[in-house]
Amino acid sequence: MDGKTEEVKLCDENICPIDWEQLEKRDRLIMQKNFSDPLFKYANQFVEADEILIAAPCWDLAFPSVLRVYFEHITITGLTFKYSPEGVPTGLCNAGRIIYVTTSGGPFAGQRHGYDYIKDLANSFYGIPDVMCFKAENLDIKGADVNGIIQKNIHDIETAGI
Repeated sequence: MDGKTEEVKLCDENICPIDWEQLEKRDRLIMQKNFSDPLFKYANQFVEADEILIAAPCWDLAFPSVLRVYFEHITITGLTFKYSPEGVPTGLCNAGRIIYVTTSGGPFAGQRHGYDYIKDLANSFYGIPDVMCFKAENLDIKGADVNGIIQKNIHDIETAGI
């Protein structure tokens, strides 16, 4: 690990859902094993990362749609994963851990909105074994100690050794 940190603010990126034209181009480049095209920018960055932090609010029981579109751009056969001869996805990513931090105006009520999707991708496709989740909830509840909630989550993250 070289201590280098890269930040990707998806809301500032021009990241759009993959359309038919891009899909055809992507499939052609995958067949050629040519991952140098800008189409693979995010996947190349993701596969090389040692550790990944995803911070996203909980919107409509998941996360913002741009994060889902990001996953479309990084889930690339031959780059972030491959299929075994039996057809089982095998991860090719370097990261040993994904840390998922999310916030919600109301209670999560024991639910893991968005987290299970990310955990399934990490474990089943990317080969990233450790996925941790930290949730700051009830931030919009009248009278909530928002600073206390945030400080508790910071403490939980620090206690986890992150």
